[in-house]
This record gives sequence, C-alpha cells and structure tokens, in this order.
Amino acid sequence: MTSLPVLAGMSAPSSHSHMFDYRIPGSIIDYSSLPMAAKSATDTSRSQTLDRGLRALNAIATATVPMTIDELSSRLGLGRSVTYRIIRTLEDHRLVRRDTSGRLTGDTQLVALAGSVRNDLQSTAAPILSDLANDLEMTAFLVVSDGHEAVTVQVVEPTYTTAHVAYRPGTRHSLERGAPGIALLAGDGPLQDERPEVQVARESGWAYSEGEVIDGMASVAAPVRTTGGSTTAALAVVHLSLSLDSAVVAPLVTNAATQLGLALSYFDG
Repeated sequence: MTSLPVLAGMSAPSSHSHMFDYRIPGSIIDYSSLPMAAKSATDTSRSQTLDRGLRALNAIATATVPMTIDELSSRLGLGRSVTYRIIRTLEDHRLVRRDTSGRLTGDTQLVALAGSVRNDLQSTAAPILSDLANDLEMTAFLVVSDGHEAVTVQVVEPTYTTAHVAYRPGTRHSLERGAPGIALLAGDGPLQDERPEVQVARESGWAYSEGEVIDGMASVAAPVRTTGGSTTAALAVVHLSLSLDSAVVAPLVTNAATQLGLALSYFDG
C-alpha cells in the first residue's frame, strides 16, 4: 500500500491539511518504478528524453511524501545532473514545483491536465460515490484491477461527519486481500484454488473483510457489472470495524454498484 489512512477529523494530521494533493486519481501503473523499456534505447520511434520526463512526472505525482531531487534521481536510476535538467524543464511548464525545503510537488498545470483526462468511469461514479458516502457517513471508493493488484482510483469522503477514514487514490493491495479485491475476483468466473470468500461473494453479490488491508478497518465491496456481464470495477466503503454493520451497509453498496454498472452500460450502448 502507498499510505495508511487516518481518521479525518481526529487528532492525526492529514496530508491535505497544508497543501493540495496533486497526485492524479486513476494513475494505475507506476511507470517510475519500472526500468526503462529496452526498446527505448534501440527503437528510434521512441524518445528517451520524453520517457525520462514522464517517468519523473509520474513519480512526483504519485509519491506519498514529496521527494528531493536526490531521492527522485535514485528512484529513476538517473544521474543527479540529468534529473535536475528534467525538473527544470517540468518547472518551466508549471507541471512541477519545489517547495521551500526543496521537495518536489505537482504544480498548477498538472492539476489542469488531471482534470481534463478524467475518464467516463470516474466521472460517472462521482455522484454515486458521493451519495453512498453521505448516506452511510463512510468513505466510499472505486477500485479497479491492475494485474494481480486492486488499485483505488477514486475516493469520496462524507461531507458531514464527526470522523471518517481518509483514504488515498493510488492505494493498492493484492486482489486476494480485502473486500474490494475479493469483489473484483467474484465478478469473474471461478479460479482454481481461489479463497472460499470469493465464491461467497459471487453468490451474495458483495464481499466483506476486516483487518486484511489495514488493522482495525473493515470494508464492504461489490463488483460493478455492465449489462453485458463484464466486471469493470468494484465499489466499496471503509470504516472502523466496530462501527460497520455489514447487514446494513451491504445493500446500499450493492445498489450503488448496480447503479454504476447500468450507467456505464448506457454510455457504452
């Protein structure tokens, strides 16, 4: 996981308290953690300079804690002088800025780009997640699969509540752990050696987990299916284990997932 959630409204500080979070929701693949493709060195149809710049931008945009140039250089496997030139170029285009301590964060143009590429899934899910979060007074979020991992691409926190879980877009965990991953697996056909909980979720239409991703937290999730039968994503809520009654929460989560699936089917049709 990229970060641990905290209870918003409680004494624990939030990363949103003093600065905007410029990380792009829906950034599923962390290209900065991958070695540069071998083709980029030999295939003249690819730009090595652009590749490095995009890897640097993605690393900055998805970092849990803002990095220094030295830290970014180490992460990318590039020399400091090369990394510095990349940063200066990104700064010129207002995609990256350095704070007073020299750490790197996204700048205003990155926010503009993020808003312009918001996809149909997230824009369609936004009002449904908002209604669910406020109805249950719990944090609602949207998850998609990326290989063998479940990745949170969108989070909506309740507007009015004394305390709720603050969860971050970009959080990822194994598909086999946690209600969202189980729900994604349940949306597809049975697999050999799958967890019994996956079949239970397949039959009931929703999944429940407690303490599998974060100690003390419970989650209820349901697969988002289009009318064509494909599972596009999973819709989930997370809250303190002691305060989450799955019998009450599950019908609302499954109803929201059904709404989203129908809405996506309409746009696809």
